[in-house]
Amino acid sequence: MASGVGIGGCSDHRMSLGEFLDTQRRSPVQRPDAAEQQRIVTELGRFIGDYRVGPSDELAIVLHGANGTALFPPLAVRVDREGTIELPAAGVVKVLDMPLEDVEDAVKRAYIPGVYREATCFVTLVTAEPTNVFVIGAVATPGLVPLRRTERNLLFAIAAAGGASESASGYATIRRLRDPGQELTLNLRDPVQLRAALTLDPLEHGDIVTVHAAMPNEIFVGGLVNVAGRQAYPPGVDMTVLQVLAAAGGLRTDVFPSEGTLVRRLPNGQDAHVKLDLNRIARGDDPNFMLAAGDILWVPETAGTRIWDFVNRSVFFRFGATVTYNVTGIDFMNSAARSRTGSGTLENSIDPIGFLSNSAPR
Repeated sequence: MASGVGIGGCSDHRMSLGEFLDTQRRSPVQRPDAAEQQRIVTELGRFIGDYRVGPSDELAIVLHGANGTALFPPLAVRVDREGTIELPAAGVVKVLDMPLEDVEDAVKRAYIPGVYREATCFVTLVTAEPTNVFVIGAVATPGLVPLRRTERNLLFAIAAAGGASESASGYATIRRLRDPGQELTLNLRDPVQLRAALTLDPLEHGDIVTVHAAMPNEIFVGGLVNVAGRQAYPPGVDMTVLQVLAAAGGLRTDVFPSEGTLVRRLPNGQDAHVKLDLNRIARGDDPNFMLAAGDILWVPETAGTRIWDFVNRSVFFRFGATVTYNVTGIDFMNSAARSRTGSGTLENSIDPIGFLSNSAPR
């Protein structure tokens, strides 16, 4: 009785391929629109603006008179902790957080008209005090990277490490040296989280940025295929049902399987079980759709494959020898065929001229 239930089949809880594809269309991947992307670009541009002077930066100052001659030799100054520089004959000048052009204006105001009646000032940044952070993971050149004062940002840190590699997932984690318990992971492909990354507190010496690699695109294939097992592909590589079956060495040709089951984990944590007609997909009647990382493609045993397996194990053809056949096996297969099709017998379909039956022992 148990065998009859297994061959005849029980209630099928799987959804159809059409139902599955419809649910996928109703839940598309949300992508930022053009306006949102432009806002992100504008936000980035604001952070990538002119360098602003800060403590420990070394500046070179050249002051020219009206006739173009230098009023004094090039002056090297260092910004102190208070964000000020000290100039000969002019005293202390506040330059903290100023772009270099504003520093030039501040120096001229310090000298004109109290010291000189007219002057032209040129200020260049000689060295910027670096903040050294570690960038590891899926970047081009992982390791210790120096960041200038206005670049102590998650995005600049990744850029200084050569940028994210092709295997990057888009997720990055910041771990603070001074507060090991403060760990934050952001999805930089999400507009909201990307904007949040720009507003974080500046990175400090010893902070660690980890750029996470995408999980390999792993698909699991089993059942009535020639090479069952895990198939791993680089992140971003999409594989269709037929491609995955081909990579598994194809379907077994001794039992003629034609049915498959896709198991996919949904965002809500539930598994969707989808019934596939592999013959229809191979003919192009059903979509040869893309599989997703983590999918399980199973080619199960069915009543038809079990019948063919019985035939393969019970019928032996030998050249020059008498063929014997188990009549009980014929009855078994005929019964299974009738239960599957409702009419006809397997004996008529594979032995229409009665060769096997006539050779069976009486």
